[in-house]
Amino acid sequence: MSVTAVPLQPVKGSYKLWIWLGVLAAAAVAFALAWGGTRTPVASHLDADGFMAWHKNQPGIQTTPSGLQYQVIEPGSGANPAEQDGVVVEIHGVLRSGKEFQPKTPMRFQVGQPMIPGFTEGVKLMKKGARYRFWLPPKLGYGAEGGQQNELSDQVLIFDVNMQELVPAAVIRQMMMQQQQQGGMPQGAGEPAGQ
Repeated sequence: MSVTAVPLQPVKGSYKLWIWLGVLAAAAVAFALAWGGTRTPVASHLDADGFMAWHKNQPGIQTTPSGLQYQVIEPGSGANPAEQDGVVVEIHGVLRSGKEFQPKTPMRFQVGQPMIPGFTEGVKLMKKGARYRFWLPPKLGYGAEGGQQNELSDQVLIFDVNMQELVPAAVIRQMMMQQQQQGGMPQGAGEPAGQ
């Protein structure tokens, strides 16, 4: 049996360049995929300030001058709540670890009532039907100056908030006046006699 040798042509210099560029591109893609898979776990080990600094550069995250970070999930429509307007929201609160500190709960309150400062600031950004996620640094959460300190004072608080209703302050005042007027009448007043 005889073997016929086929001479190989040398690889041209321009092809070598393309091969090396392909190898470098593959390495860059591999690094990007590895970083993308590890950046969130790495960020989970940062302290609150480090996490907030890292988090503000994530896609879809907006930051207010006070440091509140939020993401608009659904924008809603209509007016934003002002001081003394009434809102009905559904909230759910977790820590960065995923530990729940506020179960999903409906809440009614008037804007301007004593609340966690960052939460009130975030609600004022919303419209009826809106769904937002807030990230409150400690200074806007339970670690706020003059606030009641607790085990969450140094934690980033994450709230999912769904604004279900918005009642203007003027409507609330009118409802209160009607209740006062009705409350001043004796029992049965206004009903026809003999009934």
